[in-house]
Amino acid sequence: MYRPRAFVMDDRAVLLAVMREHPFATIAAVKDGAVQFAYAPMMVDEDGLRFHLARANPVAALADGAALAITFRGPDAYISPDWYVTEHLVPTWNYIAVEARGVARKQTRDELRTLLDDLSAGHETPLSPKKPWTMDKLPAQRADAMMNAIVGFAVNFESVLGKFKLSQNRSAEDISNVIAALEARGDARSLAIARAMREYAKA
Repeated sequence: MYRPRAFVMDDRAVLLAVMREHPFATIAAVKDGAVQFAYAPMMVDEDGLRFHLARANPVAALADGAALAITFRGPDAYISPDWYVTEHLVPTWNYIAVEARGVARKQTRDELRTLLDDLSAGHETPLSPKKPWTMDKLPAQRADAMMNAIVGFAVNFESVLGKFKLSQNRSAEDISNVIAALEARGDARSLAIARAMREYAKA
């Protein structure tokens, strides 16, 4: 990940929080010199990640024992140069991204079941007062068939890098103006970047 000094974020707690808030990640692996991609929701643990892929997915066939790069995209927003006090600047994009790397290990069937339970619980609980969906709602034969169609993986972190590109390389006045403009736009992406700028760009 290209990380100019102004945009470096290495606080592990902050990076894990971003990953958990934006758990749908891009997985990259290399086969025969070509990069292969897959996409999956992640369980983000303190020391690594857990995920599953369709057994038919080509990345699932090569992931066991392979070095993977897994990227998480946080909020992002277009930044107009008209929002700056400083003149003669150009359009840019503010964003938050986290990149994790490690070697994948294929899970046992029991580990895969735990992963599925953890994933559904993590995303069902916020839907309260709806009664959470669980794997136990599936007939045993159907649950077995579904589990046979997927492969679970665990990746211990070898590195976790963050890039928070939030106008930190601009003046305090420029930063304040950008935040005000983003808040005036009012869409979810702009507001999320404005909040991040207030916290990390020290406006």
